[in-house]
Amino acid sequence: MYSDKWVKIHTIESIFEMDIIKDALEKDGIEYSLKEYKDTAYDGLFVLQKGYAALFVKEKDRETAMVTVNRIKSLPYVAFSKD
Repeated sequence: MYSDKWVKIHTIESIFEMDIIKDALEKDGIEYSLKEYKDTAYDGLFVLQKGYAALFVKEKDRETAMVTVNRIKSLPYVAFSKD
């Protein structure tokens, strides 16, 4: 039914989002691969066009990974101040 093919499921917008998603996928036992678009030679020029990174998972894990990513994306962003 499914192959071992890697499929792109999400474009990550920042290093912070990447860390949160990586942590969640690792806790769920989902194998993933990241293709980062940052490049020191161009000082992050392509990050504005393509996003920070592309997230790939095995085709068999696509649905589970999408649920995890969508759950994380739906969380409200809260910044705490010490003031």
